[in-house]
Amino acid sequence: MNHPDKKQQTKEKILDATLEFIQKEGFEAVTIRKIADLSATNISLVNYYFGSKENLLSEAIEVILNGFQHTFSILDNTAMPPQDRLKQFLLNYLQVIRQYPELLSRIIAMGSTPFTSQQEYGRFLNIMGFPKVQSTIKELTGEQQPERLLAMMLQIFGAIFLPALMSPILESGAVVEIPSVEEQLNLLFERYFDQK
Repeated sequence: MNHPDKKQQTKEKILDATLEFIQKEGFEAVTIRKIADLSATNISLVNYYFGSKENLLSEAIEVILNGFQHTFSILDNTAMPPQDRLKQFLLNYLQVIRQYPELLSRIIAMGSTPFTSQQEYGRFLNIMGFPKVQSTIKELTGEQQPERLLAMMLQIFGAIFLPALMSPILESGAVVEIPSVEEQLNLLFERYFDQK
């Protein structure tokens, strides 16, 4: 009889192997066979713990998205000036994206069969994440209108995340050197928040 801790360890081993594989090869390359090989288990065990490739990917995405959720806690640190909080949040958020470059485009696309974890993350953004970002922007700008705060948040996200999505194409195909994220953030904040 398998001990519950042993079962949990096996499941975590398979999930860790999946995360490692996604980080190196991307979502589309995942197969149950490859994950079984990488986790030193077998196809039957992967199917036993996850049921299907879709369930395995969904759980892997949930783990990755939890990394995003932790970045929002930075916005709660009112000991930091709001501009520093927002910059640190964006830097940490992008750090997770850099680990899993396909993730952002996958979340944005979501396709016709969205993963449960994506839906949960969308709910989290609406309940916890977006209000924290908007509150920080409100502190920075004094803006009161919710529609304008939402538009400002989307503009900031777009200005940071679009280059992150496009950088592999621009750097390899167009041979464009993308400024560091820190440089991009400094320029954005200088233009967006430092009004003379």
